[in-house]
Amino acid sequence: FPAPPAALLASLLCLSACQSPAPAEPPPPEEVFTFTRENFPRLDGSTSTAPLAEAVCSVLLGESREDTADLVQFSKTTSAYYNLLQGNADLLIVGEPNEEVLEEKERSGFQWEQTPFATDAFVFVVNEDNPVDSITVAEARGIYTGEITNWKELGGADQPIVPFQRNSEAGSQALMEKLVMQGTPMMEAPKDYIVATMGQLMEAVKSYDGSPGAIGYSVYYYAEEMKMAQGLKLLELEGVAPTPETIRQEEYPLINPKYVVIPADAAEDAPNRILYDWLLSEEGQQLVAHEGYVSILEVPS
Repeated sequence: FPAPPAALLASLLCLSACQSPAPAEPPPPEEVFTFTRENFPRLDGSTSTAPLAEAVCSVLLGESREDTADLVQFSKTTSAYYNLLQGNADLLIVGEPNEEVLEEKERSGFQWEQTPFATDAFVFVVNEDNPVDSITVAEARGIYTGEITNWKELGGADQPIVPFQRNSEAGSQALMEKLVMQGTPMMEAPKDYIVATMGQLMEAVKSYDGSPGAIGYSVYYYAEEMKMAQGLKLLELEGVAPTPETIRQEEYPLINPKYVVIPADAAEDAPNRILYDWLLSEEGQQLVAHEGYVSILEVPS
């Protein structure tokens, strides 16, 4: 066949160049990760964060809180951190680590990602019949060094102060030493004045010797939101009562975060990192607030 004239070739080339490109294929829909019992991270944490963990499991698995209770067997703060360090937990919902945990983390070379997801407060509790309503941080320190021994020194009745303490592994003990004692040694307490659980502490302060002479410490969420302080009174500190408003605005003097913690080498698509990110998202923070915690993000509860 004879070659087409040059003019026709030019027209064909122009037509080809001027045609609109074929429409691009729409991107495939982003795959949404679905939590199941088989892929759900192994959780651990503090006593005061167990209710939140129950809510998280219920929401993400679509089961009742009763049915997901087996996934929330929390071993309390210090044991939870050790479980993470030893590979026996995938994600913690937890309070402050103590010095021993931090030293073990350093020794082992373990790296974690630890981010606050809520704000809590460190509180002192007394029997509701105790006339003292407010103390200072310095007075609290004086009680636990043994310098202040009678409630009359704080404007109360002429009655000995019975100061209960937590065991050294407790998260609230780590907070007491960090926020209140600040390097000052606590007095050596009689064995009967050291209690192993928050519940035991509340009961001891409430009923010790049938009098309102005892004092103890806890975190706000456990004492107030979990209704463990019934029959007790949360003391004001520096004249400020612990409430969600004073905690969020940091008007209350003893504030401490609650953390979500995962190993630093968790992959982007690993279930524990997906859950970690979700707890810090607006949706996760709404659940945090709904459960009565003071969320980091300001979201409707």
